[in-house]
Amino acid sequence: MTDKTVDLGEQSEVEVYGARVHNLKNIDVSFPRNQLVVVTGLSGSGKSSLAFDTIYAEGQRRYMETFSAYSRQFMGGMERPDVDKVSGLSPVIAIEQKTTSKNPRSTVGTITEIYDFMRLLFARAGEAYSYSTGEKMERMSEDQILRTISEKFDGQPVNIMAPAVKGRKGHYRELFEQIRKQGYLKVWVDGAIMDVTPKMQVDRYKIHDIDIVVDRLVISEKDSKRLYSSVQAALKLAKGIIRIADKDNNVSYFSKYLMDPVSGISYDEPQPNTFSFNSPYGACEKCNGLGYIFEVDEKAVMPNPKLSIQNGGLAPLGEYRETWIFQVLKAIAKKFEFSLTTPIEKLERDKLDIILNGTEEKINVAVEYNKWNVQNYSINFEGIVKMLEEQQERRGDDDLDDMENYRVLRTCPTCGGARLKKESLHFKIDEKNIFELACMDINNLQSWFEGIEDRLSERQNVIAREILKEIRARIGFLLDVGLSYLTLDRTAKTLSGGEAQRIRLATQIGSQLMNVMYILDEPSIGLHQRDNERLINALKNLRDLGNTVLVVEHDKDMILEADHVIDMGPAAGVHGGQIVAQGTPQQLMAEHTLTTSYINGEREIAIPKKRREGNGKKLALKKATGHNLKNVSVEFPLGKLIGITGVSGSGKSSLITETLYPILNQHFFRAKKQPLPYGSIEGLEHIDKVIEIDQTPIGRTPRSNPSTYTGVFSDIRNLYVQLPEAKIRGYKPGRFSFNVKGGRCETCQGAGMKVIEMNFLPDVQVPCEECGGKRYNRETLEVRYRGKSIADVLDMSIEDATTFFEHIPSIHRKVKTLFDVGLGYITLGQSSTTLSGGEAQRVKLATELSKKDTGNTFYILDEPTTGLHFEDINVLLGVLYQLVEKGNTVLVIEHNLDVIKVVDHVIDLGPEGGSGGGKIMFSGTPEGLCKVKDSFTGRFLKKEMGVK
Repeated sequence: MTDKTVDLGEQSEVEVYGARVHNLKNIDVSFPRNQLVVVTGLSGSGKSSLAFDTIYAEGQRRYMETFSAYSRQFMGGMERPDVDKVSGLSPVIAIEQKTTSKNPRSTVGTITEIYDFMRLLFARAGEAYSYSTGEKMERMSEDQILRTISEKFDGQPVNIMAPAVKGRKGHYRELFEQIRKQGYLKVWVDGAIMDVTPKMQVDRYKIHDIDIVVDRLVISEKDSKRLYSSVQAALKLAKGIIRIADKDNNVSYFSKYLMDPVSGISYDEPQPNTFSFNSPYGACEKCNGLGYIFEVDEKAVMPNPKLSIQNGGLAPLGEYRETWIFQVLKAIAKKFEFSLTTPIEKLERDKLDIILNGTEEKINVAVEYNKWNVQNYSINFEGIVKMLEEQQERRGDDDLDDMENYRVLRTCPTCGGARLKKESLHFKIDEKNIFELACMDINNLQSWFEGIEDRLSERQNVIAREILKEIRARIGFLLDVGLSYLTLDRTAKTLSGGEAQRIRLATQIGSQLMNVMYILDEPSIGLHQRDNERLINALKNLRDLGNTVLVVEHDKDMILEADHVIDMGPAAGVHGGQIVAQGTPQQLMAEHTLTTSYINGEREIAIPKKRREGNGKKLALKKATGHNLKNVSVEFPLGKLIGITGVSGSGKSSLITETLYPILNQHFFRAKKQPLPYGSIEGLEHIDKVIEIDQTPIGRTPRSNPSTYTGVFSDIRNLYVQLPEAKIRGYKPGRFSFNVKGGRCETCQGAGMKVIEMNFLPDVQVPCEECGGKRYNRETLEVRYRGKSIADVLDMSIEDATTFFEHIPSIHRKVKTLFDVGLGYITLGQSSTTLSGGEAQRVKLATELSKKDTGNTFYILDEPTTGLHFEDINVLLGVLYQLVEKGNTVLVIEHNLDVIKVVDHVIDLGPEGGSGGGKIMFSGTPEGLCKVKDSFTGRFLKKEMGVK
């Protein structure tokens, strides 16, 4: 029997046989290798199950099997996806939306490696300037130092000195004794030459400059050898630095290293880590390279200054009790002559500073354990804030509120948010330091690097040539995927899923790998139509390198530009999981599917015949200047569906999610997050609350799911408690919770899954062997309602649950709302970690819809069409219309033209992204926006609406 291997070079297709993962109906599918392939279809139709859970999972498993048996024992096993066969598979790389790092030290610059190359550039070609005088730093060889001294001081008497102490306190008795033992007779102390004597010392409480006088001579040709040996000795003593004092005591500095010729400040030789905020050699010491610090918010610590400390004026402590902290405060009050019964607003500022920040004086605290036992303690009081932090860390004291409630983020006062030491920020190239470059958007950064060679010296050009080539290539890749508005110092955790995905895509294009299969999850999220073409070209470039690009996508342009399209359906959940059509875009359009009916115009999202009038009231935000906003003033008409549009990076999020929402949130709910700078806001009296429905996960752990988030699970548990079997057994609601002991499976602690740590790969979850993924123990599962256990209900789809609970109004109302927003295909107990951003947003939307509203709510949604098929968008718009028709205001930040064309009022920002944006291009009806020639949104909307 011979071993026959498959040559992938001969196999032109990837073939999948018998795929049954999740809702896939035992499907067979094949698609060409080294092509751009789009998988489309309704939300929940099985696109991700095919692309990620079958093809990628099998590629990952095969990669693991290439490891040795020794390596695999540390990673554990990985289950084969439920598929008969997959052939023609290349090495697989998945670029998903959920892989964004939450580490505050991760930035756009570090992810793309552009910042790493810039660090190398500054270390090798940067020019140092003094942070004291602004003078250019100089370094000299020994020969240059000798030559300069000979020329500058020719014929003059000089003192050749080696600096020993610079700007420090101390008596330096040991230093003077050491100098005397080395044979030196004179020292320069604070500008005066003194003889070195036994037991010599200086005032220990004053700041001193001390130099060793190595030699005193007249500079001349005949004493050149003596000068040479004295300079060498001084350089050796002071580790490369020398000072020369002339007859008038004017001092000149010389150094083998970087030194300011005026003040004598010296820098270490620059290395790449000198410019790294993740290295102790480069990071600002105050903020440790984060760019911000936590400071105590006095208003939060003392929210009601009319109260005294005794009556709870210090919020973290509450009212007076016989505890250690209050004993200390009593002693401080006695020592500094104030009373704990005095209202805080009447305490002098210096007394408050002592209470909050401590004092250097010793405090004597008398603690009375009983009338015969009084103990006296002498302590260093570091302030109430420090004490609270330390006590909470040490004991987790339940009496103290969480300190996070009393701290706020502030820009670091030392580095001003630059993250780096001041020395690092004074290395410049063409008058720019590395932080100034990191603050530029990608467009401006490209312009700065364009033609930089003309502004560099010949030596700098030789050093920088290869580094500049790498930087320009990576900047080009970011521009190709439509990220021209980002800056390198933007932290990864502030990026949207689509932005993070496109950054990783740009990095992969730069890696120039070949014969790889890339799987992407909706890379067009958050991208304006103007930039869509560049993204599609970037994917085609990846394909042209010799790779297979498999994209899960709903975007019409992407579908039409693909080489091959796979359309999943016919519906979602249990009604999906089939291939309804596939082939080239032209072949697909000949089929009659839900997707093609929207693309070819058979179905459409109708433009309303009449726009809503609203209630005539408005919310007016004036002079917003945060980030790239150019002193923006804008009015939001209430009682309407409002669309916020503009190219990526034009200022939509800055205006709405970082200015307007925090203002409203502070006003209605006293939220702590500070809005970006603005002038004023009017019309708050016309609304009674604000609700932001964003795409952040509904929970951070697999235990969170749609039923727990919406609150319907509490109603379901109460239902099961009322069942006869549960009453006989005396079960309480906690029995049916998988988060507490009693009814849950203790092997997996109610998770239903066990996590296998993979060390080198993402962790893998496998069903619990005890409960088989049911989450509960046998006794709990014996209680049934209409033949279904609590575990069966959690495994039920929203669609089935709507019918199952139709006779129980409290449950049916909440479940029906989830069904109405297009989530009929997900299960009640589906882990929140498996939900996409768009699905999480719709769960939140359903939760809000199921509540009783006042009709004066201001809703803010950020790209609610993320992950939605044309049909799903139609359903979503119906839900938003319901909210508006009840009198509420719904504001959506959106790129999708199907949504923009149906809103009542559109506000367009632009004209460009980044520094080229931040202006209001138009405010009015969509028809009016179509007439604005300078608006990119207007141009695309004109075509979509058929306006001439």
